[in-house]
This record gives sequence, C-alpha cells and structure tokens, in this order.
Amino acid sequence: MSFEKITESDSNYDKLEDKSIKQILEIINFEDNTIANSVKKVIPKIDKLIKEVVIQLKNGGRLFYIGSGTSGRLGVVDASECPPTFGVSSDLVIGIIAGGDKAIRKSIENAEDNINQGWKDLLNYNVSLNDFVIGIAASGTTPYVNGALENCNKNKIPTGCITCNPGSPISSLSKYPIEVVVGPEVITGSSRMKAGTAQKLILNMISSSSMIKMGHIKGNKMIDMQLSNEKLIKRGTYMIMESLNISKLKASILLKKYKSVRESIKMYKNEK
Repeated sequence: MSFEKITESDSNYDKLEDKSIKQILEIINFEDNTIANSVKKVIPKIDKLIKEVVIQLKNGGRLFYIGSGTSGRLGVVDASECPPTFGVSSDLVIGIIAGGDKAIRKSIENAEDNINQGWKDLLNYNVSLNDFVIGIAASGTTPYVNGALENCNKNKIPTGCITCNPGSPISSLSKYPIEVVVGPEVITGSSRMKAGTAQKLILNMISSSSMIKMGHIKGNKMIDMQLSNEKLIKRGTYMIMESLNISKLKASILLKKYKSVRESIKMYKNEK
C-alpha cells in the first residue's frame, strides 16, 4: 500500500484569520462531525485488536499505550481513567509518553525522534510476551513509537496501533493496525484536532470494551469503581439500592461497611 501523509496535507479551508469566530466554529464543527463515521469504518479492525487485548489481560498480561505529544497524552489519560472507573490496578493499563511524565504538561517534541527510547521505556516496566502494546501516532512515522513496536515484534510481544495515515510505517510494524482516516485538519498539520479526537474515541472503545469483558461492569453500571469522592459514593449507594431493592439508609450502611459496590451486593445476598 502506498503511503500518503494525509495528516500533513493542506487544509480544505484558507484565510482562516479573515473569518469570524462563528464561521471558524462552524468549520471546526462541520469537520468534527465526520470523525465518528471514520471510526465506524474501522470497527472490524478495532474488534480484532480488542479481542486480542482481552485474551492477554485474562492471561495475566497488561495493556500498554505508547506515544508522543498529543498521541502520548491521550494514551496516558485513557490509562489513568481505568483505576477509578473500573477499580483495576494502576499497573493493568499503562500509558507511556516520549519525554516522560513532564511531557504530559510541557511539549518536548524532540523526544519523539529517539528510535531506541520507546523500547527502553517499556523495559522499565518489564514488558513481556504476556502484554499487549499499542503504539499511538497520528502520522504513523514517529521513531520513538515505531522503534518500540519493532522491538516488541522481535520479542514476540503482540502489537497494535492507532494511526490516521493509511499504509504508514507503524501499520507494517503492528499485528493489529487501526488506520482511521479523518482527512486534512482545519489548521494544516494540527493533528491534535480531528486525528486526536479520533484517537480518543478509539481509546475509549478499547479500554471500555476490554474492561466490560473483564467483568468490571454489571449491566451498565461501574460496579468496581473507586469511591473517591462524595459524588461517587452517592452513585454507589443508588447502585446498591437499585440492585438489592433496599432503602437508601441500608445501602449506605452496606457501602460504608464493605467499601465496594460489588462487595456490598455480594455480602448482602450471602447474608440473606
């Protein structure tokens, strides 16, 4: 497949500075409306990747996201949401960004050019063939990410990717490539916009579907969520009330005792 760097192609719009704010907003919104349909087209590829992720997780492995810049930040955000949402260990889904944690807040763009550092960063977590590594790169050409995936392949570690350029190098390095083509950005080359949104949507799918299949959702409820604030405690109380058909007071007492929605429901049923 020939490689066209669509993420760097010229915007369909010109003289943006001469447009009103409302016109700019309408243009951005129009383009954003095309993203979900682009993701829909690659659902079969996402499905294949997630099925393999679930197999690895059920066998005791971990899921890694690795990227640089916006792509890396999106991976870190998705990974960081898994413990509070699904009650899993922070070691189950791990986000790695070129330049380390300081790159989450401050752009360290040259960090992406080191072809060896991505693999070194994975080795810091003792990555193994039980794990699954997803490279995130809108362009598909990021040396930091591609070097990491190449070494994963050498060590028989299953790999996937999320990219917005079809036929890019990252796809050839991934056993389960996801190529979501969203077209040129409104601001030429600003892949934090449509490409970033598409990556975020797919990351939502990967983590949410995987955790559902790992048993961390009951019905449609976050039964294993961390009770880290009053809002979540209140939500957990109502989940127990609904599940057991009991009063708010009883549900609250159970939650205070067992510190877990799942355990509260389980122990109440066992005591009956």
